[in-house]
Amino acid sequence: MTYYIHAKKFFLKNTTENGGYLEITDDGKFGTFYTEDNKPEGKIVDYSDKMVAPGLVDTHIHGLVGNDVMDNDWTKINEMSEGLLKAGVTSWLPTTLTASHEQLMETCRMIGENYQKATGAKVRGIHFEGPFYTEEHKGAQNPKYFRDPDVKEFEEWQEAAHGMIKKISIAPERKGSVEFTSAVASDDVAVTLGHSSATFEQAKACVEAGASGFTHAYNGMSGLNHRQPGMVGAAMSMNFVDDELICDGHHVQPYAARILIDKKTPEHIALITDCMSAGLMPDGEYVLGELPVTVADGQVRLQEEPHNLAGSILLLKDAIKNVVDWNIATEEEAVTMGSYVPAKSSKIADKCGSITPGHDADFIILDDDMSLSETYLDGASRYKA
Repeated sequence: MTYYIHAKKFFLKNTTENGGYLEITDDGKFGTFYTEDNKPEGKIVDYSDKMVAPGLVDTHIHGLVGNDVMDNDWTKINEMSEGLLKAGVTSWLPTTLTASHEQLMETCRMIGENYQKATGAKVRGIHFEGPFYTEEHKGAQNPKYFRDPDVKEFEEWQEAAHGMIKKISIAPERKGSVEFTSAVASDDVAVTLGHSSATFEQAKACVEAGASGFTHAYNGMSGLNHRQPGMVGAAMSMNFVDDELICDGHHVQPYAARILIDKKTPEHIALITDCMSAGLMPDGEYVLGELPVTVADGQVRLQEEPHNLAGSILLLKDAIKNVVDWNIATEEEAVTMGSYVPAKSSKIADKCGSITPGHDADFIILDDDMSLSETYLDGASRYKA
């Protein structure tokens, strides 16, 4: 049955409206938005003291609720999909880690054959983080599998994934990176740059070849120097590219996050979590890929020296709240960075990331302080805080 959501604020795709009524059609899609003085006839669900935003889109996430994408188990992927509803996430890209060709093939096949069965947040594609990376900035990636980009290898993965690879991150200084980018970047696949010691010039060459983003900006990349701008300088200054940003307060100092948001504008910042299996789990010892890690004090660190940060336990609902609490973004900007930009930057904005007529009615209810109150999927309430 068609019904209408009434709330005090709506974060629509192109405007933010105070008050009004949002139509949810009987087939679980967004319909027409009506202003406060144009009340429609029919069932009204009232959230007059709350705000309505599109469901969040997490395009860089390795694990949750004790499960890891690289476990290569659909049941575990679906458990993550259900858990993500507690984070306000309604669409996501399961994200791989650097591994052998065969292991990545198996993961592609598993997701490609099952993604439509997800009962929670919708699997909109796969994000390949690696294996075409550089050892100096390996982070929690296993360097024994690092290699140069190979178009044929990517095509084999994409075929196994039934075309579901939407994003792949590479290091621009690896041999053949420009040629790989030219061949792979398209309207359906984003090539992004990360885990790299590249010079500004090497990064720029990949961007001009079609790379459209930077992987967790600041983290795992050559820094900004006034004579050698490096990867950070490229992420800040290249036109029309989108930068991932981890806003847990540990990966990037809030004022550094503010500098990037101010420079790029919120329309080019994709808030991500880089969450690993310990998300929504207690502190303790876990494994990320093949590497043992310790979770404590809101951080994930490798157990081996030098104890690098290794992913996060950040939830996207907390990332959008953090940037508002830190006074580095408005509510509207936070929502944009947590929904539309991740979708746009991963070539899935035609399906999710905004309150758009005809899109699936995947949305969240927020309190005044940006805390998550409720998550809807296909117009049905699926989680209440």
